[in-house]
Amino acid sequence: MKKQIEAWPGLGVLSRYDRATEAWILIALHDDTLGAPAGGTRLRIYPTPEDGLRDAMRLAEGMTHKWAALDFPFGGGKAVLALSRELSQPERESLLRRYGRTLGWLGRAFSTGEDLGTSPADMLVVAQHTDTVHGVDRERGVARDPGPFTARGVLAAIRATVQRRFGEPDLSKRSFLVQGVGRVGGPLAGLLAEAGARVIVSDVEEASLRDATRRFECETVLPEAVYDTPCDVYVPCATGGTLSRETVPRLRCAAVAGSANNQLDRPEDGVLLHERGILYAPDYIANAGGALAFGSIHLGVTDETELERRVDGLGDSLRELFEEAARAGEPPEVAAGRRVQRVLERGPAR
Repeated sequence: MKKQIEAWPGLGVLSRYDRATEAWILIALHDDTLGAPAGGTRLRIYPTPEDGLRDAMRLAEGMTHKWAALDFPFGGGKAVLALSRELSQPERESLLRRYGRTLGWLGRAFSTGEDLGTSPADMLVVAQHTDTVHGVDRERGVARDPGPFTARGVLAAIRATVQRRFGEPDLSKRSFLVQGVGRVGGPLAGLLAEAGARVIVSDVEEASLRDATRRFECETVLPEAVYDTPCDVYVPCATGGTLSRETVPRLRCAAVAGSANNQLDRPEDGVLLHERGILYAPDYIANAGGALAFGSIHLGVTDETELERRVDGLGDSLRELFEEAARAGEPPEVAAGRRVQRVLERGPAR
């Protein structure tokens, strides 16, 4: 871990070993140019603590890009609760309580919400020990799920991507392969089905797959066959790094737009997509609906119609980005990176 932290260009990492659960609490703070770091809390089993730290660092950097692309007054950060084994429910709750107290020590240096592996109920436990959890109403004792906002934003991104790639935004003429039908991918698959699209779903969790096929009409494909399955749009909604030098040559799609964070295994993999003529919607814009909505709520916006309008606006942001990239003859993520850099160089909006 020492070498990883020394080589990382971020602000720093807070690490704590939770002896009772044999888990690591890892909070990676990447950048505070625009404001105090903010990002979700991920909980999952990792082969080693170093793998959990690597994930936290990648995700924290992705949050810097996301907040800058949105031009919101937050910096990039991410928390990972790196497990070495499955936890019982009492163990899980005790870990979350200690994590909450750890956040309390940080004061307002980092704020968080749910992410892969955590839920609104988990955030309620964490919020008992800190006031830096987004989406929690302490008076009513409820926590809001950002998943529907994220799914709505991805749908807007998909419409923009389909319009750019096929010349019209009609989803009913297209096929979509949704990889991961959890808290975001599941609702998103439902929205696509409602739009009349042909929907193909895949998930390593059989329960999630059964739930998706029960709720709406769709096809299924085995996880190992995802990259070889023909579709118009590949929609990654599970873990990151699925677009790599190994998988990109196998893809049988015309575009990629999904909710997973850090979809590119390496920056160069975006170039591989571009060379193959596959249009890529940069993940930190396509999946920004939840962050945009919760960030807006944190800044005082509570009207539901306005929140939905802002989330739907992600489609317009992508249309502008695609146009800029096309004029320059470059991959969309290059244009997106330039936008992020402009905002970071300018600093907080006055």
